[in-house]
Amino acid sequence: MNLSTKFAGITLAHPIFNSAGPRDVTLEELKALGSSESAAIVSKSCTLEHREGNPKPRYYDFEGGSINSMGLPNLGYLAYKEMYPQLTSFNKPLISSVSGMCLADNMKIIETFCGVPEIDAIELNLSCPNLVGKPQVGYDFEQTRDVLDAIGKICKKPLGVKLPPYFDMVHFQEMAEILNKSKIQYVSCINSLGNGLVIDPEKEIAVIKPKGGFGGVGGKVVKPFALANVRKFKELLKPEIAIIGCGGVMNGVDVFEHILAGADAVQIGTALQQEGPDVFTRLLAEFKQVLQKK
Repeated sequence: MNLSTKFAGITLAHPIFNSAGPRDVTLEELKALGSSESAAIVSKSCTLEHREGNPKPRYYDFEGGSINSMGLPNLGYLAYKEMYPQLTSFNKPLISSVSGMCLADNMKIIETFCGVPEIDAIELNLSCPNLVGKPQVGYDFEQTRDVLDAIGKICKKPLGVKLPPYFDMVHFQEMAEILNKSKIQYVSCINSLGNGLVIDPEKEIAVIKPKGGFGGVGGKVVKPFALANVRKFKELLKPEIAIIGCGGVMNGVDVFEHILAGADAVQIGTALQQEGPDVFTRLLAEFKQVLQKK
């Protein structure tokens, strides 16, 4: 069964790979992704400098989903620049996720990464909801336009953006208009739903510590919103912009639903965090079963 797919000039053996965030910070974790059935390797959204991230506990699984306020723990962009050559033996596309703390940081990181031959694409994260005092760029349409204009002028690699979830049709249309005029080649949607709250009724406190317990919600519970974002951007974006679905993918049927909605490929977040890299073997087998049944 041929499951290969393409986006942004990149060919994948099948449409399932990791999202930036879970289990992709260290070289050991990236090698584990390379050894897994993940169709590509996406590294942690990196910043200019090393970040420890938010105080722990900062991740929690609950029935139907997960909540986190990680705060972009990463090793800094120069550390990843040194790691990337060590991942070529896996013969998989390598996507570098970038989430600088300001436009100048993003410009510096992306300019550097454009000179790294091992990187196949750059994914600009416009949607981290868990930085204290930092709003999500993806909800500021004017700022998003300025960022994409500036990055588009310097980026020599295939460029994608990780988007937050949108809920209003006017916002879909505004963002699509900006994206259609930019140089991006794919969108990844959605990131977690920002500022959820999960409370432990026994301990009578929030289950995570940062931001008073507020964090990004992912997992099964967000799938309807993820599918809606994939579908609406499929309708609004010009055909040459690919769509990577992300959100609520816990089994092979979920993968299939994202593709039905319009996704060219599918990223895995919460399920990867919960099960580890072996999740890709399960998801790929289940996805094949769905296709055979259909």
